[in-house]
Amino acid sequence: MQINQNKRKQRLILLSFVASIVLTGMKFFAYHITSSTAILSDALESIINVIASGFAFYSIYLSAQPKDRNHPYGHGKIEFFSAGFEGALIMIASLFIIIEGVRRLMEPAPIDNLEQGSLFILFTILVNTVIGYKLIIEGRRSHSMALTADGRHLLSDSISSLALILSVGLILVTGLTWIDSAASLLFGVFLAFNGFHLVSKSVAGLMDATDEKLLDKVVQTLNANKKSYWIDVHNLRVQQYGSDLHIDCHLTLPYYWELQKVHEAIHKFENTIKDSHTGETEIFVHADPCLQECCYFCRVENCPVRQHNFVHDLEWDAIKLVKNEKLYTDAQINLKEYL
Repeated sequence: MQINQNKRKQRLILLSFVASIVLTGMKFFAYHITSSTAILSDALESIINVIASGFAFYSIYLSAQPKDRNHPYGHGKIEFFSAGFEGALIMIASLFIIIEGVRRLMEPAPIDNLEQGSLFILFTILVNTVIGYKLIIEGRRSHSMALTADGRHLLSDSISSLALILSVGLILVTGLTWIDSAASLLFGVFLAFNGFHLVSKSVAGLMDATDEKLLDKVVQTLNANKKSYWIDVHNLRVQQYGSDLHIDCHLTLPYYWELQKVHEAIHKFENTIKDSHTGETEIFVHADPCLQECCYFCRVENCPVRQHNFVHDLEWDAIKLVKNEKLYTDAQINLKEYL
């Protein structure tokens, strides 16, 4: 299943790459027949689409490669780098677009054949929207940042091209050619914002920043499948590299269990999380023995070594489970309310 998913990702990004080349050529032809700086800005930005899609294709290919001695956690982090690279290229393109827009505002030039040029741009909007939407859907399903970033880039390209068409319409109605340069400036600022957003997400991923949505999903899975002998979970770490999920945590189990039983319990714990994720999942669980203090919060029935009556269950949420301390340590502070 993982192999099929990787092939589907590669086919989609290859489609994006080929489409970007064709659409970029069409936009430059539209600029050739119109001399519109707004259309030129759109064409220059499309060059970034080609480069970014090519690099994204390579990053998805590399992220699908198996772990090796030099990369024990796999190659999934390349997708963060791919998204950051794409964002940086977008920011560079936006700078050139803004400079050209300012230059044309100061030195106006005639604009021709706007109607014909607009037809080419309308076609690129349709194609980019369809492919971008498919990339985002597949990127979210397979947890691929490279696919999602490329899809968002194509959709932002469609939005900016739509704004370009509106500016062309205004020029045709009013005859004010400075609208073309003004639209180019706005387009450049819009691109800079999107590029900065991609770079920020990329840096966060490379620095192993916590993905709150992903963490909440894991916590919800644990709560929905909570076993009575899962006395405590803490020091939870969740990271996504490409489509691969990496989880570390401590799991408190009854101290009197034999090693074989502990092993089976951990194996079931791991499978519970793996079943909720479509990609590869690697989990490292450290087993902690329970203490007498756990009895107040332990739901194990007919426990042969119970020292205290059960009082209440521990509430599991993302804030508590990531702490590097046992939950029942904090819970004992408020225990007097129940005794």
